[in-house]
Amino acid sequence: MSTAATKRKAKTRAKAKSAVRTLPPRHRVRDEDTWDLSSLYADDEAWEKDFRRFERMIPRFDKFRGTLGKSAESLAACLDHDAKLDRLGERLGVFAFLKTAEDAGDSTAQDRMARLQNAAARSAQASSFIRPEILRIKKRTLDTFLEAKPLAKYRRMLSRLVRYKPHTLTEKEERLLAMQSPVAAAPRKIFNQLNNADLRFGTIRDEHGEQLELSHATFSALLHSPKRAVRKNAFHQYYEEFDRHKNTIAASLEGSIQNDVFSARARGFESSLEAALFADDVPQTVYDNLVASVRRMLPTLHRYYDLRRRTLKLRDIHHYDTYVPMVAGHERKRPWKQAVRTVVEAVEPLGSEYQKVLEGGLTGRWCDRYENQGKQSGAFSCGSYDGDPYILMNYQPNVIDHLFTLAHEAGHSMHSYFSAKKQSFLDYDYTIFVAEVASTFNEQLLSRYLLDRAKSDGERAFLLNHEIDSMRATLLRQTMFAEFEKVTHEIVERNEALTVDRFRSEYRTLLDAYFGEDFVLDPELSLECLRIPHFYRAFYVYQYATGMSAAIALCERVLAGGRRELRDYLGFLGGGCSKFPLELLQDAGVDLREPHAVDAALARFETLVDELESLL
Repeated sequence: MSTAATKRKAKTRAKAKSAVRTLPPRHRVRDEDTWDLSSLYADDEAWEKDFRRFERMIPRFDKFRGTLGKSAESLAACLDHDAKLDRLGERLGVFAFLKTAEDAGDSTAQDRMARLQNAAARSAQASSFIRPEILRIKKRTLDTFLEAKPLAKYRRMLSRLVRYKPHTLTEKEERLLAMQSPVAAAPRKIFNQLNNADLRFGTIRDEHGEQLELSHATFSALLHSPKRAVRKNAFHQYYEEFDRHKNTIAASLEGSIQNDVFSARARGFESSLEAALFADDVPQTVYDNLVASVRRMLPTLHRYYDLRRRTLKLRDIHHYDTYVPMVAGHERKRPWKQAVRTVVEAVEPLGSEYQKVLEGGLTGRWCDRYENQGKQSGAFSCGSYDGDPYILMNYQPNVIDHLFTLAHEAGHSMHSYFSAKKQSFLDYDYTIFVAEVASTFNEQLLSRYLLDRAKSDGERAFLLNHEIDSMRATLLRQTMFAEFEKVTHEIVERNEALTVDRFRSEYRTLLDAYFGEDFVLDPELSLECLRIPHFYRAFYVYQYATGMSAAIALCERVLAGGRRELRDYLGFLGGGCSKFPLELLQDAGVDLREPHAVDAALARFETLVDELESLL
């Protein structure tokens, strides 16, 4: 090769190395990599047509006002109208939400969502008389109504509604609470816009020297880098942006907590936690038992961190050292099609129908696969009664966590599929408490599938390390988050101030306990509490931990059992909200009223740590 040619080639390499890999705008993403929302609406005009119909239905509530106690037929007519509006609203809402998730900077999508939220608030105001009017019906009269055929499909819903009698206000007060719902949603909306559209983390070089845009998704990938300098730089650069906005985000989170406390007090609950648990009929002992069990396991968690430090040959261990695989050489690239095939094969114990439906959805267009500019970070499943159970991913093919995330969200989507198939609209929408069982069950199947096919002690150690980290993230870390939520809500309930410094100090106290005295906690890590989207849905995260505990128990039951055990689990997936969550789980074979399932899951965590230590 000539000298000139060599220089040209070197110049080309240098140019490619210095180029910044940026995210594509939404309009440049290939259609086959995006979800197809036509199961909801063929186009925007179809949505607008239904939206106009939704708005026309709102004033029709007026004709039912004052009639609900007259007869079973009158009550049924009102509930029929309300259910039709709810079903239409769900379809409109899922489409509108998914369009905003595609690109937070899409002003058309934001306008559509804002108009729907406004209409939904007006609908809530117009229908706010229903609950208090029903609860004013004398018990003897309501019991007679419930024997009538027109109310047969509403018996379960009405029996649950009666539970709310001590927490239901007068008609005027309920209307006022309904009117303030857009205000209550403001903190979460502010955080989402800031987090998904406005925060800019700059560019950074990876371990290959390639310069790329730092984002929520690439941050996760960079923390898996084998080069400590890359992990460290990504960590500090990422949190610099949160530090610049810490006062704004703290004010937003404080506003969300204030609203939780206001709502609980307005409805006569003793605490925000009691209010959050009431809908699922979950006793607070479930929450407290979870925290107590995890606290007892913290010495094993600290032992794992020290094992990680020694294996990585580090003098000290920081948070940015807790995601990189401890065993090198076993992370590999899994393109989308291969990832789908792996997940589908892993769920074989759930039967051929489960596999066939899931494969069709993932090879088709249930899933929005890759990151683009303005796209919502993270991943989620969004099912509805009348549409496909869609999945948002920001898939990175070289990160094994994303393979497990796909299995996780697929579990949610198949839960939605079976519940919509087996239940009526009134009973299909399962609660978050049981949702996390279905998703984590799939992760358990995937982990065991990969472990069974490990070709060496090194690969097995790599996979054990991953399952330990998954349990750490889901069972132990989420419990720490649950403690944080409980503590911060109690601060507001004591009428104390929640400033950015108070947030950071309370979070640092928990970090000290969960990471141990031999772990180096960078000051920036106390800002982590300001970047967790789930904190805007109070007392959500503990259900990840209880869900994993139940999933481990049910997975072992299905794998060790036969047709009955599989039938019980598939029955659970098709149960929707036809029973309270703890009842559904008990029918499937696990009782979370007692701490046994959590303790058993933590015992598995300890066993995995022991095995990993023996291999290393």
